[in-house]
Order: sequence, then C-alpha cells, then structure tokens
Amino acid sequence: MPQKDIHHDTVKRALLKDGWQVTRDHLSIKYGGLHVQIDLAAEKGGTVQKTAIEVKVFEGTSFVSNFEKAVGQYSVYRFLLKKARVERELFLAITEAVYNKFFILPAVREYVTEQEMSLLIFDPQHEEVIAWIK
Repeated sequence: MPQKDIHHDTVKRALLKDGWQVTRDHLSIKYGGLHVQIDLAAEKGGTVQKTAIEVKVFEGTSFVSNFEKAVGQYSVYRFLLKKARVERELFLAITEAVYNKFFILPAVREYVTEQEMSLLIFDPQHEEVIAWIK
C-alpha cells in the first residue's frame, strides 16, 4: 500500500462534506505492464459522477520540482485511466494556499489550461472543497 500524503484524509473528509462518497482509498490501475495507485476514487449521485483524485502536497523549497512531479503523475495517470478504460475524471487536489500562490502564475495557468488538467482546490484547516476547476 502506498504511503498517504499528509492531506489524504483531509481531502477524503472534504469530499464527504461536499456530498461525495469515497469508494476507494488508492484506486489501483494496471495497464501495459504498469501498476499505479491513484489516491482516491469517489462518486456522487450513484454512478452519475465518478472521479479519481491525486492529492499533492507542495512542500520543500522548489515549487517547480514539485510541479514537474505532480503534472508528470497526472499525465501518466490520465493516460492509464484512458487506456485501461476506467471511466473516471482525474483531478489534482491542491491546497487553496498553493493554488493562490503558484497556480495563478501565468505560465502555470497556461500549462494547466493547455494540458486540460482538472483541479480540486481544498481548505485543509476547514476540510472543505473550495472549487472544482475543469
């Protein structure tokens, strides 16, 4: 079992508050010899909305290094979800503080838009979803 990010359970509780049912801790995806674990799987409205959520903690001294790792994982996970025909929309979960400090930078915004990344912004102190950005 992969190690949980420090905000894993926080995002889980925020999803529950937001009306989601968390269906899996660590959604396992296997395809073409690769095996990955996406942090959370959740559903809303029965099977109407299905999502997979990768929680990312941007700690340390280099935002760029953290960003490269996060977008790399996101890209690989989205590819594997598609190829394995797992019909879930992938979201990258980040704190409101990280979003407001770094994800508003023009280059980051442009990259996220161009790559069609979906973000889940959450408040770790109140354990609440702030926004779903597609």
